[in-house]
Amino acid sequence: MKLLKTLFPWKSTLLLSVCILLVLNVMSFYGIYTNKFYFFKIDNYIFPILSLVHLVFLYVMWFKIKEGELSDPPMRNLEFLLYFIALVYLFKLVESGYVLFTADQYENHLIPPTFIPVGILLLVLYTTLLLLTLLTFSFRRQLVGTYLFDDTNQHVDHWNS
Repeated sequence: MKLLKTLFPWKSTLLLSVCILLVLNVMSFYGIYTNKFYFFKIDNYIFPILSLVHLVFLYVMWFKIKEGELSDPPMRNLEFLLYFIALVYLFKLVESGYVLFTADQYENHLIPPTFIPVGILLLVLYTTLLLLTLLTFSFRRQLVGTYLFDDTNQHVDHWNS
């Protein structure tokens, strides 16, 4: 993890995550077997909707680091949602790998020439997104702080308000 932190500082991590999310949102509508985009399938909208939570978390993370603020319960809830979404990213990674590595089963079918390059691209993007998400969690602990809310309430003077 230290090597990743030296290769990707927190700003680069957040910006690269946003870029990868945007590319994967577009690619979620792409049919790898047919080389066409499908905008009328409801399943294709699941990833973009889930990625909104990730984008909000990245914005909150950026804001907290820039303003020097501590973590709070809404940020904790977003992070807990992002744990679940990271599992969806892992599922998409495994699914992309499965599609790519079982392509030889369809050798009698007409597969577009973009199948292998796009499949490898998706595999790399999902792997990178998953690693960057884990790296973002690490940066949150390091730069924003842990979720200790019992200690937060002890520093507030209720009588002076």
